[in-house]
Amino acid sequence: MQSTGERLRIAVIDYSRCQPKKCSLECIKFCPGVRMGDETIVMDDARGKPVISELLCTGCGICVKKCPFEAITIVNLPDELDRDKVHQYGENGFRVFRLPYPKEGAVTGLIGENGIGKTTILKILAGELVPNFGEDSADKQRVLEHFAGTQLYDYFKALYAGEIKTVHKPQYVDALPKVVSGEVRELLSSIDERGEMREIVEKLELEHALERTLDQLSGGELQRVAIAAALLREGDVYIFDEPSSYLDVAQRLRVGRVIRELAQEKRVILVEHDLVVLDYLADYVHVLYGKPGAYGIVSHPRSVRQGINVYLNGYLREENVRIRSEPVRFEVRPPVVAREENLLLSFSKLSKSYNGFELEVAGGEFYRGEVVGVLGPNATGKTTFVKMLAGVIEPDEGEVSTSARVAYKPQYIKPEFSGTVLEALAKVVTLGDAFFENEIARPLDLKSLYDHKVKELSGGELQRVAIALCLAREADVYLLDEPSAYLDVEQRLRVAKMIRRVMEKREALAIVVDHDILFIDYISDRAMVFSGEPGVRGEATPPLEMRSAMNTFLRNVDITFRRDPETGRPRANKPGSVKDREQKARGEYYYL
Repeated sequence: MQSTGERLRIAVIDYSRCQPKKCSLECIKFCPGVRMGDETIVMDDARGKPVISELLCTGCGICVKKCPFEAITIVNLPDELDRDKVHQYGENGFRVFRLPYPKEGAVTGLIGENGIGKTTILKILAGELVPNFGEDSADKQRVLEHFAGTQLYDYFKALYAGEIKTVHKPQYVDALPKVVSGEVRELLSSIDERGEMREIVEKLELEHALERTLDQLSGGELQRVAIAAALLREGDVYIFDEPSSYLDVAQRLRVGRVIRELAQEKRVILVEHDLVVLDYLADYVHVLYGKPGAYGIVSHPRSVRQGINVYLNGYLREENVRIRSEPVRFEVRPPVVAREENLLLSFSKLSKSYNGFELEVAGGEFYRGEVVGVLGPNATGKTTFVKMLAGVIEPDEGEVSTSARVAYKPQYIKPEFSGTVLEALAKVVTLGDAFFENEIARPLDLKSLYDHKVKELSGGELQRVAIALCLAREADVYLLDEPSAYLDVEQRLRVAKMIRRVMEKREALAIVVDHDILFIDYISDRAMVFSGEPGVRGEATPPLEMRSAMNTFLRNVDITFRRDPETGRPRANKPGSVKDREQKARGEYYYL
């Protein structure tokens, strides 16, 4: 990275997108510097891909526009950021500026888009990655010299001397069965350094899983086992990367309570995309901003309420940076007025039994142009209900009355298609269709994935493609099962807006199952609530207006919510707080 006047220019190439064999090397051919005889962009013979000289680059942006795979990013940043560079992944690679400091006796949260450096930061703080400050090699002594006179100096000095022990719960828990074998009881007993296995197992409701092996567990059970394994180890700094993935709302808040108890005596730092959980868990928040895949900058710490509100407002006043063109606001929607002519789908009381599980759903009606959220614990029949509406399975009793066309996005997405994303989309939509390109492809940023093989996509990329394949179909009813899974906060908000807009324009119905309360609150006109004994019995209400639905759901999980006066977003009250007691006394678990 080189200084140019008062600006710092960085050039980043996403080599996973860069495909020189499929293009005419437009980046080199059209570069004014190359035409003048400079080696601004040259081919790296070893890698077989281009390299951009940040010293010679003038920042004209022609290569950015000409690259057919959108693999190049040229950015001008404030010159003073150069001294804040912490780590860089090689020449023209992603880089991170600044680091958060894990405060003692507190939970420090990181919020930002995927691909902006959060996992890199956690690895550095865990001691798993030594920062290189943009140099060819990393050196621990250099780290201490760089942070001399700051709190991070004391942190890294103790970390590298072995005086601080870190415990790191990784992001991808579904990989655990591939590297760890044996029963859950055996695993947890072998790492129980704090002598708290019985209490942790009880708090995380893992008693039923103790005699099973990891490959027999669901995603939610794997997540709780991974969290339990971290909590049972003795450490000074506990690092949790996305602890709420796969968990239902009650489980997320239960995990939140356990982590908060830990933070009373330990340092905790975490990454979390569910803003309700982050708000409930964290004391302080750092906003990460920049450009995914190119660079990430860590903001100054803020209180959790202020940090989340700043993120939603999109303007970081102290940094004088705007990260969003318009603020995100959560609206209180009036009850939907049912009109007979808009009736799209109705169903009588439905029941279904299989493998020792019984489900009963009260009859109800759905209307055109509305979005209905579906809330409830895992394993209480939400996906079974969606499949009955979709005609995938037949109810034992009752019937679904509709001649409507149905499009369905399942909960678990299996990348079985062997071709590219573009080829998969071409099977269900006319490529170049204006509605698809503007209303679906652009909000989901699909263009950057078109040439990727479906089987090689990450969880978040696969989720975006699955949502697109569902919404691209010509249908009257769109059933989306957990569309927010694997998505970051920014992507969740974009998907919520997109689903609402598509339903309004097509006069169609969306039924959305999800565990992110903020996502459901943002997207829904009405909601259904599932309850019961997971894996044994499930029962569901008919579609209710939001106030009634949320009051019913939150009463079941014994949590109250208030609305933030600045953004309107739902915030969980601390158990036993004045607000919590007041709202429970009034029977208003969902303050409107």
